[in-house]
Amino acid sequence: MNIKKRDSTAILNSLSGGVVPSRGLQYILVGRSQEATQIIKDLEEVKKGTSIIKFFIGSFGSGKSFIQALIQQIGFKENFVVTKADFTPERRLYGSDQKAVALYTELMKNLSIATVPEGGALSTIFDKWITDVQEQVVQMRGYGSVELDNPNFIADVEHEITRLVSKMDVFTGGYDFARILTQYYQGFIHDDSELQRKALRWIRGEYRTKTEARADLGVRDTINDDNYYNYLKIMSQFVRQIGYSGLVVNFDEAINLYKITHPHTREKNYESILKIFNDTLQGNMEGLYITFGGTLEFLEDERRGLFSYGALKRRLETNRFETSEFRDLTQPVIKLTPLKHEETFVLLQKLRDIHAVHYKYQSNVTNEEIKRYIQKEYARPGALENLMVGDIVRGFLGALNILHQNPGFDRTEIFEEEAVAASPANINSRFSRLEG
Repeated sequence: MNIKKRDSTAILNSLSGGVVPSRGLQYILVGRSQEATQIIKDLEEVKKGTSIIKFFIGSFGSGKSFIQALIQQIGFKENFVVTKADFTPERRLYGSDQKAVALYTELMKNLSIATVPEGGALSTIFDKWITDVQEQVVQMRGYGSVELDNPNFIADVEHEITRLVSKMDVFTGGYDFARILTQYYQGFIHDDSELQRKALRWIRGEYRTKTEARADLGVRDTINDDNYYNYLKIMSQFVRQIGYSGLVVNFDEAINLYKITHPHTREKNYESILKIFNDTLQGNMEGLYITFGGTLEFLEDERRGLFSYGALKRRLETNRFETSEFRDLTQPVIKLTPLKHEETFVLLQKLRDIHAVHYKYQSNVTNEEIKRYIQKEYARPGALENLMVGDIVRGFLGALNILHQNPGFDRTEIFEEEAVAASPANINSRFSRLEG
């Protein structure tokens, strides 16, 4: 296997810790080829100016976080800005006491691009854009070079910044956003890191009072619980105008909206989802790809889930002609199922090979042993109902570590023959196509 050390490190460390790796997903992509193909198609449409919303629904361990990580990886390749946020009791789409703007702040902190994939890319995006604008002004106005000591050059750049973001005035807050960009530019050219820090703080929604924002930056307003959604739309427009393909937003742990105990607050959050849904599909936004990761109860529970909100239920009901064999991946709701046993087998084969390449040894773990390992795991009491693929993966990587570091270890403790006989017949039958 030809894999970069950074990728194998991310894969092995992340999966051993029970989380989805942020890179190298192409090496462990199993059983999700249809979804991956649809994601690529969706992002191509977003590049052309449309907006799309998707709900990835499945039980815990079904791969929702993996799909969103895959979306991020594909988004980077297609020149998207990507961000993510988990819903928590303190981060919601609607709420008082800064609970809504806290979600926006998390999104701004997690802004990522291909060269800054771990988040915190906001300043990098701005600095690169300003450099590009300066070069454009040099060419358009006939300057010999970037002349930061020339007041006329600086004024021309500020004028170009204002012109480029003027189209965003259709959104409430566009004027203040443009003013903040100008302030950031002033900090950029005068090497005033404090002014740049204040501008970034404002854009991240971290100013709590208008008085403080006016004193620091001279703007009329702050980003707050009531207007944060407008600024998310402004950001999506902005990144498109400066040369990116669009903005990808991944929301995960939507079960925390379902868990909101106050009916009115929960309904207001669902109303916010409806607004986003309508805006994306009615063409009120451009270049935005939004996903939600949630459980089946979050979607279909008619007492507390999205289906409790009639307008959302009508929009999110699954295509009635869809079956497990014939799927419609263009619809808003994509239901995910955990990997099948034969797909888990292929995944563990890949991890065996990655582990061997990473640690530079020749693996002697056979396919038959991998099969017995899976059978042994599912033979445990309650495993068929409760065991997740992530648990099998973590255990398998732990076994590989032991075998690699301790050549004299009795491998029958991991791949004991008795496990085959103890496994349910239906598990054995699923491996009939994978002999050898």
